[in-house]
Amino acid sequence: MNIHRVIAIMRKEFIHIIRDRRSLGMAIAMPILLIFLFGSSLSLDVDNVPFVIWDQNSTSNSRELINRFTASHYFGLTGYVSSYEEIEQAIDKRDAILALVIPYDFSRKLESGQTVDIQLIVDGSDSNTATISMGYAQTVVDNYNSALLIKTAYQQGKKTVNVPLEAKPRVWFNQNMLAKNYIIPGLIAVIMMVIAALLTSLTIAREWENGTMEQLITTPLKPMELLVGKLAPYFAIGMLDILLAVLMGQFLFNVPLRGNPMLIFGSGAIFLVGSLTMGMLISIVTRSQLLASQLAMVLTFLPSFLLSGFMYTISNMPTVIQGITYLVPARYFVTILKNIYLKGVGISILISEAGILLFFAVILVIVANIKLRKRLV
Repeated sequence: MNIHRVIAIMRKEFIHIIRDRRSLGMAIAMPILLIFLFGSSLSLDVDNVPFVIWDQNSTSNSRELINRFTASHYFGLTGYVSSYEEIEQAIDKRDAILALVIPYDFSRKLESGQTVDIQLIVDGSDSNTATISMGYAQTVVDNYNSALLIKTAYQQGKKTVNVPLEAKPRVWFNQNMLAKNYIIPGLIAVIMMVIAALLTSLTIAREWENGTMEQLITTPLKPMELLVGKLAPYFAIGMLDILLAVLMGQFLFNVPLRGNPMLIFGSGAIFLVGSLTMGMLISIVTRSQLLASQLAMVLTFLPSFLLSGFMYTISNMPTVIQGITYLVPARYFVTILKNIYLKGVGISILISEAGILLFFAVILVIVANIKLRKRLV
């Protein structure tokens, strides 16, 4: 490999990037924009669940239960209703996700020591929100039950009440259970995968469409020299994007970074080589900028978003799909970033994922070199 020829290709590609404002904007502005939009709007947290109440009892006991719901920041009371038809209308209009129905004999059964049922009607069109809302409601009801047991014990002359079993959960790594602390690290991996492949998917195809590839073929340039020279400028831009993404996560979204930042950039460099080479390989095969960009989007965004563990837990997927996820490089980078951000682990824990990323990068470079050699013959 002749370093002078590589530097010449790098200089040529840098000039292309600087003169093409669209490519430069895509390379720098788009990752920032995507991280801001996804980081601000994408959340799994469910707060201030709108709900309505049908209180058929209207006693101090029912009002105490209602107060426990309204005092929780997880619920937001939108109104009272007096029939199931009004509940249906509120849910249909999205004025409520949950409805609390208190029966007419609520207070009488409580005071007589009987078991009383209250009804929770939940909008199940969004299963995730419905499940979380029911969990919140169950917690409120359990706390109310505990208060009633203590009150009953005092009325019976007991000075203390011993609870036979009490769970005391302790959350590690994400104490406040904030979704952004989980989403932002994975989001960095997904966006970098998509942007890197999109950028390089246009390089070789642009040379063919502009008619400059024939000029390169007549030079003593070797395929690997062309490949490295084309990738180097975008690699530098990709590392800048990773730096900007880390800074946005730290200062804009306040995501704690517990691990060594150098591990992010080290693993990110390996990941970028594979992602950029994948885009280059697509460009070599298609020889069309339009087709290359579309194919790059399909082969990077969907697998990275759905099969990397970024949004959906891989262990909950069907066995066949779990097997396919091992072929998605973003899966390993997402794991690395989440471990560094949330757990602060060291290189000894990450060595296996980093090794697989390196393996993917090497294989892609070899295949791209072979395909480019065939194209230049």
